Amino acid sequence: MLKKMTPNLIVKDVKSTVDWYQNVLGCFEVVLTDPESGKYDWAMMACEDVEIMFQSKDSIRESIKEFDLPERGCNAVMYIEMEYLDEFRERIKDRIEIVKDIHKTPYGILELAIRDCNGFILVFAEW
Repeated sequence: MLKKMTPNLIVKDVKSTVDWYQNVLGCFEVVLTDPESGKYDWAMMACEDVEIMFQSKDSIRESIKEFDLPERGCNAVMYIEMEYLDEFRERIKDRIEIVKDIHKTPYGILELAIRDCNGFILVFAEW
């Protein structure tokens, strides 16, 4: 039985990614990391029910030898459901790159698309 899915995004620098998610988005906290200090190889972060893992390119190549990693990593869009989208946008708007500002989709959901420090697109959605 499947229970949940947590994306593991391949990034150049795990520590700077952790700092960005903590300081720019503001609600993400480190749950686990390896190693616990120094240069991180991997980290799991959480904000309420949302979990994201980040792993360095060197670390993923070491742990999964067959992993074929293009130079940039892989493209991904993270779709994150939330409440109070307007307030969230106001709090972070001066510290982020907005890819698509708050808009109502044809299926009736408010969405805000931003780019994180690694180039991944994060879409925050309010139903």
